[in-house]
Amino acid sequence: MRWGLIGAGDIVLKRVAEALGGGRESELVAVSRARADLVESFGRSVGARRWYADWRELVSDADIDAVYVATPVNLHAEQTVAAAEAGKHVLCEKPMAMTVAECDRMIAACRAHDVRLGIAYYRRFYPAVTRIADLLASGAIGAPVFAQMIASEPFDPKPGQPRYWLVDRAQSGGGPMADFGCHRIELLLHLLGPVSRTTSIVATAALDREVEDTAAALLQFASGASAMVAVTNAAAERLDTLDILGTRGSIHVPSLNAGNITVRTGTENRTESHPPAANVHRPLVDDFIDAVTSGRDPAVDGSAGRAVAAIQDAIYADTPQIR
Repeated sequence: MRWGLIGAGDIVLKRVAEALGGGRESELVAVSRARADLVESFGRSVGARRWYADWRELVSDADIDAVYVATPVNLHAEQTVAAAEAGKHVLCEKPMAMTVAECDRMIAACRAHDVRLGIAYYRRFYPAVTRIADLLASGAIGAPVFAQMIASEPFDPKPGQPRYWLVDRAQSGGGPMADFGCHRIELLLHLLGPVSRTTSIVATAALDREVEDTAAALLQFASGASAMVAVTNAAAERLDTLDILGTRGSIHVPSLNAGNITVRTGTENRTESHPPAANVHRPLVDDFIDAVTSGRDPAVDGSAGRAVAAIQDAIYADTPQIR
């Protein structure tokens, strides 16, 4: 798979470039970043063969099979549609787009041009998540009745800093619920099924900025289960928890990125270790490559990204309706 990479943010340098260029069946051919004065040094630093200041030239490159979109959220739809029209498969960073309507445009373009569309919800591929899904499917804790995910990450960038775009509503679409709340929503949809109703609180607790610093949502699932997702940039402590309560037991994850889970059923209290891959983007990329070569949809496809966007639209609109 010959990749073109659009974007040069921190996630690209931490994991994405390595995941695209480091596999046996994957090569990072070209990169694009908006700053023309830095694009060559960036391209060389990640091992690309060529580089473009204009992303439109990258998606027109005949040597590229697939494009990874790693730009601010407001650019995802335009860049995905353009890549699809150029015949490129697309793996797009999360959240998928600013609105459900944009998601629909992306899905339609990829279908029309017969290319695959994947969304970078890499936590779906955590071994701990796979194990939890198997436990739920086996009825190990009975029927799930309530789940809770809490994510806290102190974050208050200032103008001029590289990640400041995340607190610019026009580029990001929202604060922590848009940024990393989407990861939690996607996991709950994967584990518990579709959501029929939401109730939300989106607020600023401590930080003076354009987007919220704290948000919480109560999700009602079609299965009858409920879940709460709470996220904040305002607290000092870092948290990344998942708890699922069932009619016969429970599952507890004190840190999802660490991969340790505790299963409680009756008098049994068992702790298991299922750590993620060293580069958590690699299983995501491997699945996408397999999807393209085998002709199937990626495990986390456009419909999965759209389902998250529909819930986030409802959360930010403070309406229970899921479209």
